[in-house]
Amino acid sequence: MLETMADLKEKIKDFIELKTDGSATVSDPQRLRNQEIDSLIYEAVFNPDSEIQEACRWLIRMAGQSSGIVPASIQSLYETMGQKVVKGFTVPAINIRGLSYDSARAVFRAAEKNNNGALIFEIAKSEIQYTDQSPSEYVTVLIAAAIKEGFQGPLFIQGDHFQLKAKNFEQDPQKEIGVIKDIIDKAIEAGFYNIDIDASTLVDLSKPTLKEQQKNNYEVTADLTAHIRQKEPKGITTSVGGEIGEIGEKNSTVEELNSFLDNYNDSLREKGAVFKGISKISVQTGTTHGGIPLPDGSIAAVKLDFDTLENLSKEAREKYGLSGAVQHGASTLPDEAFDRFPATTTAEVHLATGFQNIIYESKHFPADLKNEIYSWVKESCAGEKKEGQTEEQFIYKNRKKGFGAFKKQLWDLPESVRAAIGKELEDKFDFLFRKLNVVNTKEIVQKYVKPVKVYPKAPSGLFTGI
Repeated sequence: MLETMADLKEKIKDFIELKTDGSATVSDPQRLRNQEIDSLIYEAVFNPDSEIQEACRWLIRMAGQSSGIVPASIQSLYETMGQKVVKGFTVPAINIRGLSYDSARAVFRAAEKNNNGALIFEIAKSEIQYTDQSPSEYVTVLIAAAIKEGFQGPLFIQGDHFQLKAKNFEQDPQKEIGVIKDIIDKAIEAGFYNIDIDASTLVDLSKPTLKEQQKNNYEVTADLTAHIRQKEPKGITTSVGGEIGEIGEKNSTVEELNSFLDNYNDSLREKGAVFKGISKISVQTGTTHGGIPLPDGSIAAVKLDFDTLENLSKEAREKYGLSGAVQHGASTLPDEAFDRFPATTTAEVHLATGFQNIIYESKHFPADLKNEIYSWVKESCAGEKKEGQTEEQFIYKNRKKGFGAFKKQLWDLPESVRAAIGKELEDKFDFLFRKLNVVNTKEIVQKYVKPVKVYPKAPSGLFTGI
């Protein structure tokens, strides 16, 4: 580990140039990619000195922009989808929970192989906590992985399920809204220009009318949309998503979608400023996050209602000009389901647990480390075991938390192990990109998305003496 800022400046002097105006550019791209980025991202994640850690993150962010890797909003692409100018594919939104650098590298390799530019990396509010990945760290890891694999172009990074807790909202609405505004601020500052607001947890189905049922949902979503618009960098329109049906609950209806969007748009207008609204709408059509584990730990078959998904997507696009509906909890669906998403004009599909399963269930994953993680899960998460739940079900539901607790041990696995697991992930991403028909979308993305470079404040210690 680097011990001083002088050590860091000595390390980078032959491949990153620090300029007197407080900026930095890559002077030797090949050396950065082939020799230095692996160690630089390791320092950015694990160096115990916060000043060195932040300086490494800033350097990687600047190196990315110098290399044509720019965090961006997918808003303009989604607007063309809403206008039916662009169609025929479903954008995958990929949650990276563990082995993050290697997993992201696998995504970029598959993207380059398929000439795919229409893909989103995301992390949920809950995942930020249990995987121990702050927004700043997450963005840095993605940029470093893109540098390593030679990816160039807009980099879509999304806050997934920035979700309000109903119980907390009932006790103190403004405090709970403030929690979400705080994570939004941190995410935008880090380079998240795509944010999914999830106030569907506030829907009250006991109310007599749809408007009353959706009231807290549309009012809070409008409030948070306005907050995002006031915080987003100049020249960037963040892609904002709303949600009408909590995943794992009853299926959404066209009537619910209409009630939410009509009243959401009215609420946004009532704020006295011209704020652009959401670009997509998340719905529930039969999935659950992570799938439903059976007593033996296998996953139950899911019956996803593609007719409902198609009707909701069509309504969102044709009546409101949105890109369409968004499907959550899809990564554990059977392989034959995925080409149905483009066929039903689904705008975006969220994928997470299936990749986690590939990592844990890989024949290359060390058995001793897996046993250590599972023992930790059984001890640390014991209070979360539900009545009647088998040990296999309990571990399946909670092993995701091992990614945070064992982050460094996973990162320190032998390169051969990480490469083998990475190849398994790459094959899955390759399959999904082809099924979702995002092959050869790089030129489409470049045509409609014009990234705006944002320059975070440089760490002063890097420029002392320059």
